[in-house]
Order: sequence, then C-alpha cells, then structure tokens
Amino acid sequence: MNKKNIYQKLHDACLSAGSVKKGTKANGMHFNPLLHDKVQEVATQALLDNGLYATCNYLTEIVPDIKQVMVVCTMRIYDIDDPTQHILVDGCSAFGNLDKFGTGNAMSYSRKYAFLNLLNLKTGIKDEDGYEAKPFEQNSPEQSVEEPTYMDDNIDVEGIKRALKESNDLKHFNELKDSIRKDVEFLLRNNLRAYRQVTDIAEVRESQLTKGQ
Repeated sequence: MNKKNIYQKLHDACLSAGSVKKGTKANGMHFNPLLHDKVQEVATQALLDNGLYATCNYLTEIVPDIKQVMVVCTMRIYDIDDPTQHILVDGCSAFGNLDKFGTGNAMSYSRKYAFLNLLNLKTGIKDEDGYEAKPFEQNSPEQSVEEPTYMDDNIDVEGIKRALKESNDLKHFNELKDSIRKDVEFLLRNNLRAYRQVTDIAEVRESQLTKGQ
C-alpha cells in the first residue's frame, strides 16, 4: 500500500469531515451561532483520523482608530507520519474588544475560520435549529466563479448583499443603508472580509443607481 502524502491526507480529511451544528440563539442575536468549540471538534477529529495535527500561532495588533485588537491566526497542519511536512493556513483574522476577553475571543474566531477554510466546508442552513456543514463532494464541479460570501455568525451577510443588489432606486437604496447601518458597523468591528464584501457591493450599486442603471 502506497503511503499517502500530506495533501492526499488533507483531501481525505476534507471529504470525511462531519457536520457542525449551530448553537442556541441567545437574546438579541439574529441567528444561531456557529460555535468555535463545535467547529474545532469536527475539524480536529477529521484531521486526526487522517494522520494530521493542527497548531496555531497568533499575531496581535491594537487598531486605535476603531479601539479594537486585531488577531491574525497562522495555522500549520503537520503530517504525523512525517513531521517535516506541513501545510500553512495564513491570514485568518478577527477583531476583539480592548478588554480582558477581547484577545481570547478574537483568537477563537480566527482559529474557527482557519479550520473552515482549511477543510473547504460547504455551509448552509438545514433547519431552524441546526447548521449543516458539508465537505465538497468528490468530482463535484463548482459552477460559480463568484467570490464566496464570507459568512458571519450574527449577521445575514448574504441577505444584505442580495438586498443591496436588488435596490431599484436611490431612495430605496438609502433607506436600506440606514436600516443595515448597525449590522455593517458590527462587521467592521468583527468580520473585516464580510464588511469589505458588503461595502464593495454597496458602492457599485450606488454608482449604478446614480447613473440610472
């Protein structure tokens, strides 16, 4: 039997990863949260089952303009059978408040998305009380060439993007901007990638409406 290389092992882990159930919706939250511990449990088990082990290093930076700490997670996946081989997952970041919990929360958030990116999990709502995450099916071609939506536990990013695109005049567009302002500010503080996607779409649609398109 041929020994699998680290990429073949990661491919197997991606295909075999189980589903992640969302947590219970708390008061004031828009959606059931995708909890870090649940994501880590599913991802770590899939990696260990395929002879892989994950470690993380973190860089922190205070961002004075928004009074937040930014944490960047660098994850390394090691081949247990050949520890000289590893795969780097770099650039997953998150913001936290400047209090005793902020850095830890941002570390957990960035680590969660490093796991999700590593295993290329397809995610989607299955029912009202659960969150189903599925790996890509083998030999299943992806048809869309659009940039994937960067999801958020608390904000319906896909819904905001769709509403912005469907705005049919500037009056409706400006009313929509006012209604989602708090959600967009939340993304700025907690999910910069999703924030940038939303603001990019808003700028494009506003320009189109101004030109009468």
